[in-house]
Amino acid sequence: MYGLWKPRVLGAWKVPASGPVILAVNHSHNIDGPMVMGVAPRPAHFLIKKEAFIGPLGAFLTGIGQLPVDRTAADRAAITRALDLLAAGGVLGIFPEGTRGDGDFASLRAGLAYFAVRSGAPIVPVAVMGSSDRPGRLIKALPPVRSRVDVVFGDPFDAFEGVRSSDEGGGGRRAGGSGRRTRRALDEATERIQKQLTAHLENARRLTGR
Repeated sequence: MYGLWKPRVLGAWKVPASGPVILAVNHSHNIDGPMVMGVAPRPAHFLIKKEAFIGPLGAFLTGIGQLPVDRTAADRAAITRALDLLAAGGVLGIFPEGTRGDGDFASLRAGLAYFAVRSGAPIVPVAVMGSSDRPGRLIKALPPVRSRVDVVFGDPFDAFEGVRSSDEGGGGRRAGGSGRRTRRALDEATERIQKQLTAHLENARRLTGR
């Protein structure tokens, strides 16, 4: 990522240094996930559509610990792998909008809330900005080589309690959350999460001037 583009990383120190963490990343371009993997202060393991796991790319994604998921159905195997990762104190990356779009967190699926509630892991909002500003000259599907891409990490927060202090350190609560998984509880958590992510995106725009 640093070789092809010019990432500007803000707030990476806000990611808890240990313990389970969920990175909630906006998604407007194909390089958003790889960019966060490349600049995050801890190894991140993303839930990625299974269609990407083919040929050399599939072997590479598996080799660096990424998690295939079937987006057409409830993929219990992927859910179990993701929860096991969090239980082991790892970092799970999720695109809460479910698919690439405007990257404004306007439409969230319940998956992020589910993992946060089940694991008790704090959520760190991540805004990737500039990746979809304009196409590259040589490869239209990629941003121009050496263009600046901003990655802004926000304050960690809990799905139910809201923002947690950056001074808590150590990742806060360990995996094994409250376990409240009723539809109403997940809907309420999703609504709170969306407010936090939207607020982070607005702050990221002010910080970066984008």
